[in-house]
Amino acid sequence: MDIKKEHAIGILDSGVGGLTVAKEVMRQLPQEAIIYLGDTKRCPYGPRTKEEVKKFTLEIVHFLSQFPLKALVIACNTATAAALHEVRLQIPIPVLGVIKPGVRAAIKATKQHRIGVIGTQGTIQSQAYEQALKRIHPEIEVYSVACPQFAPLVENGLHQSELAEKVVAEGLAPFQNISIDTLILGCTHYPLLAESIAKVMGEKVEIISSAEETAAELSTILQHQSLLAYDYTPDHHFFTTGDPHSFKKIAETWLGQTIKIEQARLEPVQKISF
Repeated sequence: MDIKKEHAIGILDSGVGGLTVAKEVMRQLPQEAIIYLGDTKRCPYGPRTKEEVKKFTLEIVHFLSQFPLKALVIACNTATAAALHEVRLQIPIPVLGVIKPGVRAAIKATKQHRIGVIGTQGTIQSQAYEQALKRIHPEIEVYSVACPQFAPLVENGLHQSELAEKVVAEGLAPFQNISIDTLILGCTHYPLLAESIAKVMGEKVEIISSAEETAAELSTILQHQSLLAYDYTPDHHFFTTGDPHSFKKIAETWLGQTIKIEQARLEPVQKISF
């Protein structure tokens, strides 16, 4: 496969949460084109089985494979835990997840070696963060809490509402009796709730989003493979499986720019054609 500098970066998510990663990629790599797909029709992925999430992820990757890509970011923690390995086996371009970048950032930030993780049911049940953290630093204490109500708030555009503050406070209640100095936002939807989360956790707790570290890792990989775009004005494309209008509203507010949005139809797939 002939991979070229002008090829795009594919970014996928269960919904709008991956826009937090897309925004950071745009900031760090402003000359790179992005093809984004948010599976808002079937969001959230958290309560679904690992096999179901893997199936959905492969369908999205198959859809994105119609475009010339030079790298793919699985900007969904649940999908990263369930399908990253399988996707890497099936396509010949670099594939990044968001778990390991978040883990590295948290280990860099913690002083007490006591780290909290919040995420969807699927991500927390997979223990992907705990295993990745302890693989690097076995002495770290990890406290994981599932917050299944957070992502739907974001998907419904309620992340800046009074309801969001109430739901966030309730979801983070288990940490009232746990002393941590670092909290990993183990779902790419959660940075849109960062203000409310920080208010509950207090100033002494460092809030970690994997978006910045993921974009930095992507930059390093592209540079190493001589695939960074230059003298190039990118043309971004956004797709959703759900309502384009609600997606567009959230996306334009978060990204601070006008976007083109199209509806995508996904098909069952056994093996990705790339």
